[in-house]
Amino acid sequence: QVQLVESGGGLVQAGGSLRLSCTASERTFSNYAMGWFRQAPGKEREFVAGIGRSVFSLSSFSTGYGDSVKGRCTISRDNAKKTTYLQMNSLKPEDTAVYYCAAELSYDNSIRRRVNDYEYWGQGTQVTVSS
Repeated sequence: QVQLVESGGGLVQAGGSLRLSCTASERTFSNYAMGWFRQAPGKEREFVAGIGRSVFSLSSFSTGYGDSVKGRCTISRDNAKKTTYLQMNSLKPEDTAVYYCAAELSYDNSIRRRVNDYEYWGQGTQVTVSS
């Protein structure tokens, strides 16, 4: 059982930045594809960003982003710290949501974009962007 703990959420003004962190309990964290999703009240959970496991290089990972955050967010991972990060810039009020970290054991470097692609989820961290 992989446990994921998110942190870094909070209240920020429009145009500001936040960095979310997700730390895993799993010793073999490097073998997991990781993703960030968000869910606003009354809406479905939405893909924000994903990062693949390392396959060919210990420091090179494939990444992908949802259309609503492309160009404003950067996902990264530090396998030694068993942590994945989501740097969010130029935040907008419509970015307000609970942000969830997800993990899935992976055998390639592909990005997972669907909720059903992930087995393990964190408890979520609230991000609120004021106008």
